[in-house]
Amino acid sequence: MDRTPFIPHPAFRIAVSAFRIAVLTALVPLVAASQSTPASSDPRVRSALDVIRASNAWTLEQQASICEIPAPPFKEQQRGAEFRRRLVALGYANARIDAIGNVIAERAGSGGGPTVMLAGHLDTVFPEGTDVKVKRDGDRLAAPGIGDDCRGLAVVLGVAKALNDGGVKTRGNVILVGDVGEEGPGNLRGVRHLLTGEFKGKVDHFVSVDGIGFRVTNRAVGSKRYNVRFIGPGGHSYGAFGMPSAIHAMGRAISNISEVKVPTSPKTTFNVGVVSGGTSVNSIAGSATMDVDMRSESAASLEQVESAIRNAIADALAAENARWPASPAKIVARFDTIGIRPIPGKPQPEDAPIVRVALEAAKALSAPIPPTGAGSTDSNIPWNLGLSAITIGGGGSGAEAHALGEWYKDGADGYKGPQWALLIVASLAGVASGVTP
Repeated sequence: MDRTPFIPHPAFRIAVSAFRIAVLTALVPLVAASQSTPASSDPRVRSALDVIRASNAWTLEQQASICEIPAPPFKEQQRGAEFRRRLVALGYANARIDAIGNVIAERAGSGGGPTVMLAGHLDTVFPEGTDVKVKRDGDRLAAPGIGDDCRGLAVVLGVAKALNDGGVKTRGNVILVGDVGEEGPGNLRGVRHLLTGEFKGKVDHFVSVDGIGFRVTNRAVGSKRYNVRFIGPGGHSYGAFGMPSAIHAMGRAISNISEVKVPTSPKTTFNVGVVSGGTSVNSIAGSATMDVDMRSESAASLEQVESAIRNAIADALAAENARWPASPAKIVARFDTIGIRPIPGKPQPEDAPIVRVALEAAKALSAPIPPTGAGSTDSNIPWNLGLSAITIGGGGSGAEAHALGEWYKDGADGYKGPQWALLIVASLAGVASGVTP
């Protein structure tokens, strides 16, 4: 997950109650007091849920072992090949890798139901050479990416196994995916390729499993990311003294950016996350770069913060060049786009059917009632295309995502994460004896 902190909706408790009433009265005829989603009444789905619980140790082993295969940005090939191999071993002989590295396995339905895509992302934020060996301390697993998104990949594999072992018959097709390029520099390229290429117009519901816990991301946080390069003549720190410095200009820009004011609602943020430049301690820097990230749920607020940051950079250039008026050369700045994560023109309603199904599925499993909220995930792409989509957590608990000390702990009911994903998928695709929501 591109780790935008999850933003709970202020009224989600009220909304959950409203959703339950709506689902119970309009969508889901209860067959038993403990079964409040269509799929949970099907004996084969119940068998698949039992498979997941009985196979929990296997799922954890999938999570740990796949995490020990490096998958830095744009270099997910080794992990993707292994993910495909595991799907084939689970009975998905049609599992394949597409032109950009997405792993895809399709499970045909009996007909007449919606197509559901379930995805976890293959890539991590960690550069090549990062130690990804999983360290175990009791039931605590620690490794870069162990939760984000090795947990999501393990959940997809767990659902794949349980659907086959439980003999679940869905009406709609189910597409299981390990996608590339979810994290920052990847710019959601994997899901973008899937939903605007091979599967354009062919997916009715998209479910991303990203990270840990129980939560429903049902709204998009948009982002704009730029690499800003400051370019000047450079020179000897003593002999050429009096020329502007690219690093000094960048420092002024960072100082200016830190003073930019943004609204708290809708939450809007900015960050300078990576800086580099210069050649030696005794050289006036002729080049320096910084990576800038801006985010908001509001397209208007995102445009405003971008304008403010561009102005801050322009002011920094003017100040650095004015500081050295005798210099024959000036510092300039060039912007290169790292990634744009779109905000839908029309947000997905808080009471969308896919959200209601997810909430009711959690209730049927006696899992924690997940909060709804906004995030920056693979679901940004289907939302922008007007598709039904959510991102969910994979269960369990943990912390320090995007840090070397990232850890995951399954706890007493971590198995409910994969169960939740399966129940959502089966409910959306429709089971042969159930009612499609």
